[in-house]
Amino acid sequence: MMSLLVSRAMARARRFGRNRRGSAAIEFAMVAPIFIGLLFAIIETAFVFLAGQSLETAVQDSARLILTGQAQTASYSQGKFKTEVCNRLKALFTCDGIHVDVQSYGSDFSTVKITTPIDPKTKAFVDNMQYDPGKAGDIVVVRAFYEWPLFVTGLGWNSANLSGSKRLLSATAAFRNEPYSN
Repeated sequence: MMSLLVSRAMARARRFGRNRRGSAAIEFAMVAPIFIGLLFAIIETAFVFLAGQSLETAVQDSARLILTGQAQTASYSQGKFKTEVCNRLKALFTCDGIHVDVQSYGSDFSTVKITTPIDPKTKAFVDNMQYDPGKAGDIVVVRAFYEWPLFVTGLGWNSANLSGSKRLLSATAAFRNEPYSN
């Protein structure tokens, strides 16, 4: 009786080993998590690039208000200028997360000093934003920052440069103010 059970079990094992009907499903189950993870990493990277380009375009368009003297003659505050940047970023951003820095450097480009707003030890964003649009003929640097949240970071591809799985997006415009009159 025992040998009959063993021989039946061996026969079933041989049939199972020769059966190929479920091999595609098993192979897909092994490959699918990697493929799906890679797909989501590609999509997230595309969104980061799209958001970065949107921020860059908004800063270039808003900086034109300072370049032409419109912001100075209308006495824009930092909040008003930030609103101008935010109005150009409706779809991908929340205005609360945007940080705008405007600094004037006189009339010589060699005096421009750009520092990173990321603390190297803690990888945290340092919010020391200023607003000085300068006067006619001044060199001005307009920068905007946004802490973009990342979701696909545990698969070996981690583009975060801030703590908390965030990527700091930045956009910069540097120019000499036009000779405008008040």
